[in-house]
Amino acid sequence: MATKIILTQEVVGLGSAGDIVEVKDGYARNYLVPRGDAIRWTRGAEKQVETIKKARAARALRDADHAGQVKAKLESGPVALKVRSGKEGRLFGSVTVGDVAEALSAVAGESVDKRTVVIGNPIKSLGSHQVSVRLHDEVSATVALNVIPA
Repeated sequence: MATKIILTQEVVGLGSAGDIVEVKDGYARNYLVPRGDAIRWTRGAEKQVETIKKARAARALRDADHAGQVKAKLESGPVALKVRSGKEGRLFGSVTVGDVAEALSAVAGESVDKRTVVIGNPIKSLGSHQVSVRLHDEVSATVALNVIPA
């Protein structure tokens, strides 16, 4: 059974703030609504969609230039990420999107949301890796990540 919801924030793979989408009941009830990422669809709530979209558009115009500046900072050189590792270069666990977001925030000088970081394959070894960061709807940065032992 599907439930109609209105997204209040961007959800990767689902949509942006103000989008009306259909998802499974459990996903909406147990995950999206309690976290504040969505509200249940009603005719009254649908009227709020316009205000959410207007606010998103105003932020988008203002943030597009800013996202370009942050992209330039992130792509300027490899970002070093120190992790605990064994003797052969194998990591204890793997590098999480939270770890990557912290390292990128330090380089960019601004907060990078971990939900915008996309890691292709799990990072479980030292060396160079590529990660992608969605800074804005139109601006995405590909960052060279250098995983080094701590």
